Formats: sequence, C-alpha cells, structure tokens
Amino acid sequence: MKDVKVLGPGCKRCVTTADMVKAEADRLGIAVTIEKVTDYAAIAGYGIASTPGVVVDGKVVHAGGLPKAEDIARWLA
Repeated sequence: MKDVKVLGPGCKRCVTTADMVKAEADRLGIAVTIEKVTDYAAIAGYGIASTPGVVVDGKVVHAGGLPKAEDIARWLA
C-alpha cells in the first residue's frame, strides 16, 4: 500500500490533486492511503514552498500546480 500525502491549504487545486491521485490509483489497481495535510508548519517541514505538494511514501515527488496523470502513475508504480 502506498502512503500519499497531498500538501496544501485545502484549495481547489489541492482537492483536485487528491482526486487525481485516487482516480489514478483506482485505474492502476494500487491500494493507497491519501492524507490531506493542511497545516502550514507541516507543509514547510517537507520543504514545499508552493502547493499543492505530493509526498509518496515519505518522498516529495511534486510541488506547485496540478500534476499530470502519467506522472502520478509513475509515482505510484
């Protein structure tokens, strides 16, 4: 199971990013847990300056803007 954190204040892009991760995981048949991290101190702890950020299994894989579906698939593989 992949542990995914979506970092951001809860904005539309952050919600969309979480939905995209869930949809891609479902498409690939990969089990994921998705946690939305909205605390600014926690987000800063990952070194993220622009949101949304995505952390997969403890590794920052994306920061700023909506990710592409093919990138999400690669991160989850």
